[in-house]
Amino acid sequence: MDFGLVLQTDPPASRVISLMKRAERNGFSYGWTFDSAVLWQEPFVIYSQILANTTRLKVGPMVTNPGTRTWEVTASTFATLNDMFGNRTVCGIGRGDSAMRVAGRKPNTLARISEAMKVIRALGRGESADLGGGTVVRFPWIRPGAELPVWMAAYGPKALKMTGEEADGFILQLSDLYLTEYMVKAVKDAAVAAGRDPSDITVCVAAPAYVTEDDSPEALAHARDQCRWFGGMVGNHVADLVAKYGEHSAQVPDELTDYIKAREGYDYSHHGRADNPDTAFVPDEIVDRFCVIGPAEKHIEKLNALRELGVDQFAVYDMHDAQEATIDAYGTTVIPAVNA
Repeated sequence: MDFGLVLQTDPPASRVISLMKRAERNGFSYGWTFDSAVLWQEPFVIYSQILANTTRLKVGPMVTNPGTRTWEVTASTFATLNDMFGNRTVCGIGRGDSAMRVAGRKPNTLARISEAMKVIRALGRGESADLGGGTVVRFPWIRPGAELPVWMAAYGPKALKMTGEEADGFILQLSDLYLTEYMVKAVKDAAVAAGRDPSDITVCVAAPAYVTEDDSPEALAHARDQCRWFGGMVGNHVADLVAKYGEHSAQVPDELTDYIKAREGYDYSHHGRADNPDTAFVPDEIVDRFCVIGPAEKHIEKLNALRELGVDQFAVYDMHDAQEATIDAYGTTVIPAVNA
């Protein structure tokens, strides 16, 4: 199993770079960041420094979207980094929850994501692509062998189907075993139906991880409070699904939607932060299911279970008060045990 580190690009950028270097030293092979231009600093600028200060780490957004930048600009940015550092980027893409809403726009449609994925992937590989209206372009400076995998974030049935049909990878932002099994199966079934080999789709589960000294009630309570923000972030996407499909729909499992009944609103100024006041509605049970918390042996147990469900990478959301400690605990104990 590969391991990734997910950070927000809060200033100073030097700290983001330092944590990514620490992650590589501890056996992580991917470095991901949020991509929301108003809330955080520009990630692609920082990727250049991360790549220059590491040797193996692959980087990318979790996730970018097809509305913030034009598609040829997105593709050119990835392709430039790959030309400089050797095919070490991944384009994670989604609807653009925070990036679009904070700028006063609606998240992108699946049709727009589909079109963008095709264009960005093709241009990033040095192929021609139609930008719309018959305008076909190609980057003349890309050298042979360039690659740009595109991984799609998804929860709902139509997005899962499209991921299986079109994407190179699937990003699932929660680590609940039941929902992971349900959604990975939906993606791989769609791939088979489209005539694709489902093993060609990389499955990445991303969730907060907090390693505690023991399993005492005090230690677990603190870990839950540090990770509760994640249930609120996922709740934004779930609320969209409920609005589209209804509260109890056969297309969306109740295990995903039931917990947002007490959700009253969301302030993006606290997005992805441990002190988010809009996540009090998230119960401890959801924190335990969606995140990975507890002593190191509990992490190893859950990650082994995720791997059995077809997960290829676990990406650690490291937004809490134990960033370095979590990276180090994974490097010294968790990663070696999972990949023994």
